[in-house]
Amino acid sequence: MAGRRRAWWIGAVGLALLLPLTGCGGGTRSDAARTEVQHLLDRRSAALLGHDEAAYAATGTRTEYARLRALPLASWRYQVTAVRPTGSGATADAELSYRVAGYDTAPVDARRTLTLGRTADGTWYVTADEPAEQAGQQLWDQGQVTVVQGAHSLVLGAGRPAADLRAYAGLADRAVPAVSRAWGTDWARRVVVLVPRSLAGMGGLLGSPAANYRGIAAVTTGEAGGSGQAPADRVVVNPEAYAELGDLGKQVVLTHETTHVATRAHTTAATPLWLSEGYADWIGYLGTGRTPTEAAPELTGEVQAGHVPAALPGDKDFGFTSDPAKLAEAYESGWLACRMIAGHWGTARLDAFYRAVGAHPRRAGAVESSLEKVLGTTPEAFTAQWRAYIRAQLG
Repeated sequence: MAGRRRAWWIGAVGLALLLPLTGCGGGTRSDAARTEVQHLLDRRSAALLGHDEAAYAATGTRTEYARLRALPLASWRYQVTAVRPTGSGATADAELSYRVAGYDTAPVDARRTLTLGRTADGTWYVTADEPAEQAGQQLWDQGQVTVVQGAHSLVLGAGRPAADLRAYAGLADRAVPAVSRAWGTDWARRVVVLVPRSLAGMGGLLGSPAANYRGIAAVTTGEAGGSGQAPADRVVVNPEAYAELGDLGKQVVLTHETTHVATRAHTTAATPLWLSEGYADWIGYLGTGRTPTEAAPELTGEVQAGHVPAALPGDKDFGFTSDPAKLAEAYESGWLACRMIAGHWGTARLDAFYRAVGAHPRRAGAVESSLEKVLGTTPEAFTAQWRAYIRAQLG
């Protein structure tokens, strides 16, 4: 966070400074203030991109500059949407768009609220730049950003030592070629990993209560594909849950999340979570030597107790607030479905099936149509085959 906001020029001086935003012709004067603030933020952005700390400081607080200076930025732009007067100046709502050089082909968008002061001669300056209400934090909101560059990865941490981040880079650098070998090379073949200080920091980045992610080692952010432009994905790590994993588990998690980055352009609203999560686990476990009973312990216990699931898990079964055992069963069920497809129809058919589902124009019928066209089967026959496969592998 940017620290405490300071109240400047209260009383009569404060009232005088509010006049340009109010009074007769308020709409026009408000528009003028918005234009002035936009120019201020344009100068601030240019100074940040140009690594000109003095010019940045001339526009207001330099807290963000100090926290961001190590981040390789290709672009940084604010679009002011509203300016509101306050007793000490104004607040501005803005849409921030930025790209990390060498990694983002599309910008990351973030809603921000800026606190503004005004000098005696009427010049605006920034006193704070924070997430808008109900918007997630950016990593620099949590402190100075430390950057570690890998061969195929960029790892960004807040409150984390560089040595810690280099370990993540090593895992990500092994994940990227592993995913490319299985999925193909029609993706950026690089990944950005965010490592906050704590579980609370993870929740802040995702704009959700931290409790929702307790026990979740990592998640991938990004819009679903299909627009023709790859989004700016981020793998966000829960350092507390991640630390509890062994070396193999850590690698599986990073490879799983990297798979989501690779497949994002082909993952749409038509793609059920059993397929997207199951496919990511399928690549994550490739070459690890893990047996089905080792990789699917929760489902193994259910099957050996005589409880074979009647149907593939629905999207709601993958909610992070679900019962942990049921959530694990959902992931394991999706993984075994993808493993079955690869084993029975071949890995090329599994990839083709994934892409066909995502390319379907409507969510309804996407799986059914792709099962028929790519695998030559029906939902009923596929489910029956999957249930028999589960019994054979886990029983």
